Amino acid sequence: MSRYVLALDQGTTSSRALLFDHGGGVVAVDQYEFGQSFPEPGWVEHDPEEIWESQLRAARGVLEKAGVAVSDLVALGITNQRETTVVWERDSGRPIHPAIVWQSRQSMAICEVLRGRGLEDEVKRRTGLVIDAYFSGTKARFILDAVEGAQKRAEAGELCFGTVDSWLLYKLTEGRVHATEYSNASRTLLYNIHERKWDEFMLSALDIPAAMLPEVRDSSGEFGIASARWLGGEVPVAGIAGDQQAALFGQGCFESGQLKNTYGTGCFLLMNTGNEPATSESGLLTTLAWGLDGEVEYALEGSVFVAGAAVQWLRDGLGLIENAAESEAAARSVPDTGGVYLVPAFTGLGAPYWDERARGVLVGLTRGTGREHIVRAGLESIAFSSRDVVDAMVADAGLSLDSLRVDGGACENDFLMQFQADILGLTVERPEVLEVTAMGAAALAGLGVGFWRDRADLEASKGPLTRFEPSLGEDQRQSLYRDWLRAVERSREWAD
Repeated sequence: MSRYVLALDQGTTSSRALLFDHGGGVVAVDQYEFGQSFPEPGWVEHDPEEIWESQLRAARGVLEKAGVAVSDLVALGITNQRETTVVWERDSGRPIHPAIVWQSRQSMAICEVLRGRGLEDEVKRRTGLVIDAYFSGTKARFILDAVEGAQKRAEAGELCFGTVDSWLLYKLTEGRVHATEYSNASRTLLYNIHERKWDEFMLSALDIPAAMLPEVRDSSGEFGIASARWLGGEVPVAGIAGDQQAALFGQGCFESGQLKNTYGTGCFLLMNTGNEPATSESGLLTTLAWGLDGEVEYALEGSVFVAGAAVQWLRDGLGLIENAAESEAAARSVPDTGGVYLVPAFTGLGAPYWDERARGVLVGLTRGTGREHIVRAGLESIAFSSRDVVDAMVADAGLSLDSLRVDGGACENDFLMQFQADILGLTVERPEVLEVTAMGAAALAGLGVGFWRDRADLEASKGPLTRFEPSLGEDQRQSLYRDWLRAVERSREWAD
């Protein structure tokens, strides 16, 4: 009997592969980094073939590490860096241009044209997104403009467009399947999240030929068979989701009002809003969470640009700590920040402010301020920034909350997690296994082939949670947060 699910976790700087058993445990991990290209300031590109080769190497490596035969695999799941865009030849599988990465700003001029046409409201109404170079549609338009003859070839059906999940699926199935699923489709700026179809208005606005688009399917279910050529035997590809939605699923946020926060370089907060989309009045994105059995669920999403990067700055920029782990001891060595606030708006402010002219500020300094106070203020800034987004989500969704589920590297910091609970007034729940993004992909794939029967079966496979309960009184909580908001105002619209 097959005993494991293989999850491919294709990220921005590395490709990882993880094996999960039926109990949700991680059996083995393998990982390989790949190259980053910066052809012009603000541009970020990847070699699609290197993405594929590093991912295949990791998949083979994890099986070898675990001593697991391909016959022991029940299914394969994929989670991926979202919005990164690939265009390739349908017949040969050869990319016609480097992949344009989600971070890249090279399609800003195309976005300006859309804004100049007054399309902001229409784009938000149809796609749940804002006009920004972040999303895939303008990246595809850039590639079609950049490669001679590409537009005509796309119109003739000779080219395929896809996000990284589609690219890996195409390669795994040796060109037999060109498909994606709801969560990735909803990040393209081309997909109508209400009607659940490629949007003719958006395709026309960006002049994207429908012939190059992938089929959109449920996030769980058999997409195709990975060729025996790659792993030594055939494996069904049975689950796909973009990384942040995969983390929401891996955290078990299956009910409306449940939310998770992934603490990485920045923070990504997603709230499940159930079968109905919630329209944001607070600068959040409305997105599809996943599709199962022909039904979809929606999410609100807010991003904090700087989270773990603030700790890196304390280490590398100011030299106040030698490593990230040292930040916890430094923060605990003082009872509070002494009134110091750090607003790490190094690249502007994300949700809910969306102020690209904001810049970082450190306020409240006195002669009594020491290294420990500034380090503590840096950690607290992550929790304050997350509260900004959580409050916006509560206002937009009209839902009450009782807990926040967390993952990502920085959530291993107990001081940060306790302060997050304190400043939110919510229980913070940290899973025993932090590989929740890959677990989300594995769970979708396992459900797709019956390895897990249903979501209740998945919940039963979860390990214990570490819970951080709020301990601050309401007056103190609100007083600290009011001063944070004062500090944020001092960072706003600083740059010319």
